[in-house]
Amino acid sequence: MYSGGTIEQVTTVVIGAGHAGLAASRCLSARSIDHVVLERGEVANSWRRERWDSLRLLTPNCQGRLPGYRYEGSDPDGYMTMGEVIDFISRFAVLSGAPVRTHTTVTSVRQTGAGYQVATSHGDLRCRTVMLASGACNAPSVPSLLQAVPASIQCFTPFDYRNPTHLPEGGVLVVGASATGVQLADEIHRSGRPVTLAVGEHVRLPRIYRDRDVLWWMDASGVWNQRYDEIDDLTRARRLPSPQLVGTPQRTTLDLNGLSAAGVEIVGRLAAVREGRALFSGGLRNQFALADLKMDRLLDTFDEWARTGARDTDVAPPERFEPTRAPRSSRLTLDLRSGEIRSIVWATGFRPDYSWLDVPVIDHKGYLRHDGGVVDAPGLYALGLPFLRRRKSSFIHGAEDDARELVDHLAGYLASARGL
Repeated sequence: MYSGGTIEQVTTVVIGAGHAGLAASRCLSARSIDHVVLERGEVANSWRRERWDSLRLLTPNCQGRLPGYRYEGSDPDGYMTMGEVIDFISRFAVLSGAPVRTHTTVTSVRQTGAGYQVATSHGDLRCRTVMLASGACNAPSVPSLLQAVPASIQCFTPFDYRNPTHLPEGGVLVVGASATGVQLADEIHRSGRPVTLAVGEHVRLPRIYRDRDVLWWMDASGVWNQRYDEIDDLTRARRLPSPQLVGTPQRTTLDLNGLSAAGVEIVGRLAAVREGRALFSGGLRNQFALADLKMDRLLDTFDEWARTGARDTDVAPPERFEPTRAPRSSRLTLDLRSGEIRSIVWATGFRPDYSWLDVPVIDHKGYLRHDGGVVDAPGLYALGLPFLRRRKSSFIHGAEDDARELVDHLAGYLASARGL
């Protein structure tokens, strides 16, 4: 590892040694561009430190791929556990010969006349280009109304939740019904605790459609490969909640109907906390109807792809699913001082952390300004963000195509800077 008083020179610095940063490294090596990969912890650090115990990948193992590297296990239809994900990514780092420097925290990136200066816990580097692959889920995104929650309620995020035994006894309010929210609501309820789930906008999908994994359909039909420059409202597409899916050996569908039937109480979006009372919005039926409509439209897309490609004989017949059942009545308030709720789990999404990026490329909401990963500063790139260049961009198997295109752009930038 580099140390000393002089400033090291390198062409490209990649920040982050998760799947995205390692994919970028593999593509840089293929173009003979010298680089280093800086990681604040260990390879696949977020998978090691920032996930709950039972989490599995949402994507089936058959979609486990990185540049020149594929899942080769015996369970292509299964879903990797966190330990298996760590092993998968770590093995790729070794096989690709990625020049990773672990336990090297980046404290600042700033522009210089010839590129960038990257300050780290082990000294500074100067480079022509920087690839930001530190991820989109560096910190939980918790609404400001957290401040109004009574002190008697213990609050958790997916970063500090590990399993139900870490929660106090008693009722739990889970806020948010994306993949994280429904998974945690289900797990906590199975532990014997009463669970109330606050539901806002969500994306409903079946785990299996016509005898194939729904994400197989996303891949095979080309939906995963839909490009960012083909979307009318890209900002909205990039901020959609993750679909209500869970990876289990049984390939189970986990939706609000199943949670409600099991005894989870479904309420509307948490709108406010006032004088110790949680206030929930109405309109659950509308939220459910919209999610069901969008799901059916996507299934229509799959059916049309199968029909026009004469693939209907390869899969089961088309099917549709029971609409999401709205409760006969859902309460609009909950007294957080009554003792009914002892803890809140905020499954309200994640946000990137660019506090160390001293380049004026962050908008007023904290998001990076970029065009398909080409950041609004010469020689600065990003990888691994939602819908970066394609719908699959933030998934492991989505890094390869994006990395290759962005490294191509980066190589062109270097060549033009040299006057070639």
